[in-house]
Amino acid sequence: MQLGWRIIFLIACYAVLAAAQTGRKSSSSDPPGYTDQFITVNGLRLHYVGWGNESKPPFIMLHGISRVAHQFDQIAPHFRDNYHVMAIDMRGHGDSAWSPQGAYLVEDYTKDLEAFADQLDLRGLTLLGNSTGGRVVQVYAGLHSDRVLRLIVEDVGPQRTNDIASAFTRQVEQEANGWASEEELVAFLQARNKKTPDEILRTYAHYASRRRDYGRIVWKRDPNLAKGFVPTDLWPIVREIKCPALNVLGGDSKIVPPETQQELKETLPNVQIVTIPGVGHYPDQEATEEFLRIVTTYLAKSKP
Repeated sequence: MQLGWRIIFLIACYAVLAAAQTGRKSSSSDPPGYTDQFITVNGLRLHYVGWGNESKPPFIMLHGISRVAHQFDQIAPHFRDNYHVMAIDMRGHGDSAWSPQGAYLVEDYTKDLEAFADQLDLRGLTLLGNSTGGRVVQVYAGLHSDRVLRLIVEDVGPQRTNDIASAFTRQVEQEANGWASEEELVAFLQARNKKTPDEILRTYAHYASRRRDYGRIVWKRDPNLAKGFVPTDLWPIVREIKCPALNVLGGDSKIVPPETQQELKETLPNVQIVTIPGVGHYPDQEATEEFLRIVTTYLAKSKP
């Protein structure tokens, strides 16, 4: 009997060591099939969340500015039976390292995605990005048509105007003092995201914030992100996209105006643009079921 317990103990120790060697953290609260992992690219340690089996085709998801990989908790498990889903905390966000140089242009995030795919030898990629993450996956697809099978972009186009850029700078300044508690942060988010379910906002608040030494709750983000959130024109690279592309827009959002939509249709022969009425900049959160239906249908029809 004692020998049996010793064997069980040794197996448990081996599992813990193996997880540590792969940079993986495990938690009893983690949902099935979910892992936290780390990888070092371009001198920065990046955190990413994985669902599914590594033998499946890779499906990479990139969040928007000031968001984190766990933003995709409500949609990623839907795809884990058919894909190896990996949601990355981009540099300066969440549990990923901050850039010492304050390098946060779309080009910097794209270089990280390039190194990530190279280091893990990922090909036949399906990419999904929303907001700033959507700009990054567009650039990657334009530069690496040999690696990308399908592209999904959520409520963002190739251009970022000065109005959008300056609004984020003001946001960083206004939120610098943080909140007294996570509950206060949740209430702050609820007041500004009335169409987003409470569970999604609580997940966002929990994983995207941390407690400072003096007790205040602040975002897990480098304040220097604002230096990279500048007016941007990615059309020269976006025009090189060859793979099928799906753009899901929020009907109440003004980020991708009609003239940009028309130019996308004229420029990219394999683009499909779908607007979900009555939602804003994050359709996957405000209308999750409809977003999943659109994406699932697109993936089924665009199989290589």
